[in-house]
Amino acid sequence: MTVRHPHDDQGRSRDLEVNPVFSREPLQIPRYTLPEREMEPDTAYQVVHDELMLDGNARQNLATFVSTWAEPQALRLMSESAAKNMIDKDEYPQTAELETRCVHMLARLWHAEDPRHATGCSTTGSSEAAMLGGLALKRRWQHRRRAEGKPADRPNLVMGVNVQICWEKFADYFEVEPRYVPMEGDRFHLTPETAVELCDENTIGVVAVLGSTFDGSYEPVAGIAAALDDLQSRTGLDIPIHVDGASGAMIAPFLDPDLTWDFRLPRVASINTSGHKYGLVMPGVGWAVWRSHDALPEDLVFHVNYLGGDMPTFALNFSRPGAQVVAQYYTFLRLGHDGFRRVQQTCRDVAVWLAAELAALGPFELITDGGELPVVAVRVRDGVESFSVFDVSAALRERGWQVPAYTFPKNRTDLAVLRFVIRNGFSRDLADLLMADLRRVLPRLEKQSEPCRSADDAGGFAHGAETKNPLRPGRR
Repeated sequence: MTVRHPHDDQGRSRDLEVNPVFSREPLQIPRYTLPEREMEPDTAYQVVHDELMLDGNARQNLATFVSTWAEPQALRLMSESAAKNMIDKDEYPQTAELETRCVHMLARLWHAEDPRHATGCSTTGSSEAAMLGGLALKRRWQHRRRAEGKPADRPNLVMGVNVQICWEKFADYFEVEPRYVPMEGDRFHLTPETAVELCDENTIGVVAVLGSTFDGSYEPVAGIAAALDDLQSRTGLDIPIHVDGASGAMIAPFLDPDLTWDFRLPRVASINTSGHKYGLVMPGVGWAVWRSHDALPEDLVFHVNYLGGDMPTFALNFSRPGAQVVAQYYTFLRLGHDGFRRVQQTCRDVAVWLAAELAALGPFELITDGGELPVVAVRVRDGVESFSVFDVSAALRERGWQVPAYTFPKNRTDLAVLRFVIRNGFSRDLADLLMADLRRVLPRLEKQSEPCRSADDAGGFAHGAETKNPLRPGRR
C-alpha cells in the first residue's frame, strides 16, 4: 500500500536541483524515481547530507527515550560490525557468543534463579521483545487450557491503558483481547486491585510497566504479584506477569536495588528491555529474558538449517544487524555495574533538578518529579488561561527543543502534559540552557489572550504516550 504524503500537492513533484561543485555540471535529481544514471559518490553524499540538515538536533530531543549519544569506540565497533548478520550464528559465532553473554548478564541483573542457563534473545527493540513475551504467555495458556480439555480461543491480556502502543499492536496482530485498566483521578497506571478485577480464566497474563511512557512512574509489580497470589488462593487461577521494562529495567537495578519487581517474584515469567534506551546503545536493539526454559514453550523456538548450521531462533525478525549487539556488550564491559549506576544517577539528578526548576516557575504543576524514570511530566496549573502545554511545546521548538505535549488516555483526556525525558548526554548545562529558553518564552505566552494551540494542531510524536483509539482498538 502506498501512503500518500500530506504535502504531495505542495511542490513535492519538483526534481532536486544540485548546485555546481567546482567544475561539475548542475544536476537535477528525481525525488521519487530511481535516477537513470549513476553519479559521483561525493555528489550523492552531499545531496543526502544537505537534506538531513533539516532534521532536528538529536541532543535537543527530549521526546525520545532512545539513545542519541555514544562513545567513539562504540561507534567504531558498530562500523566494524556493520556487515554481520545477527541471525547467521554459524558464520559469526563470536557475535552470537556476545549475544549469549549479554542475556546472561541481564538474567543475573534481574535475579534469575540460574542466570548461567538463562533463556533469552536479542531483538530489534523492546517492542519486538514485548511481543515475544506476549506470545509466550499466550502459548503457555493455550497448552494449559487444551490439557484441561477447555476452549483456548478467547485469550485476553490485562494491562493499564498507559502501556506502550506495541501492546495494542500485539493484541491486534495475535488476536488477544486487550483489557485496559483506565486512568482515574490521580491514578495514572495499573494497581493491584484494578489488575485483578479484569482477570478471569481466559487471562494469559498481566503486563506491568516499569516506567510508564506517559509520566515515567513505576507500576507496583510486587503488589500486583501479591494480588495475583491471593487470586490464585481464592480461585485457582494461576496468572503470570510480564514486566515491560523497556526503560525501567535498566534503571531500577542500579538506582533502586531494594525495589522488588523482577525474577525475585516467582510470578514474573518474563522481562523485556530496550538496549537502545537506558541500555545506552544506539538503536536498535532490545532484549527478552524468561525466568526459565519452562516459561518459553519449546514449540515457539524454531530450529532452522540455514547458512551452514542449525540455529534455534525465536524472533519476529530474521536477518538483522549484529552491530548493536556488539555495542551492547561493549557498553556492559565499559561501564560495569558502578558505571551504569553513575550514568543513570546523573540522569536522575538532572531530572530532579529540572523538576524543581519547573515547579518554581509558577505556571506548572508537577505530575512526576524524575524520581523513578528520569522523566518529568508537568501540566499547566488551574487558573492559567493564556497558554496551554501545546503552546509551550511549540515555543520551545523555535529554539530547537523537542518537548512533546499530549493528552492522557480515556477517562483523563482532560489532562494535557508536557514531558521531558532525560537521557545520557543531556547534561546539567543543557538543562540550564533549556530553562533559560523557557523563561524567555513564558512572558510572551502569558500575554496571549487565550491558548493558540491544542492537541489537534500540536504536531510532534510522544514516543509511546500516544492515546489509543477507543472506537476501534488496534486501528487508527
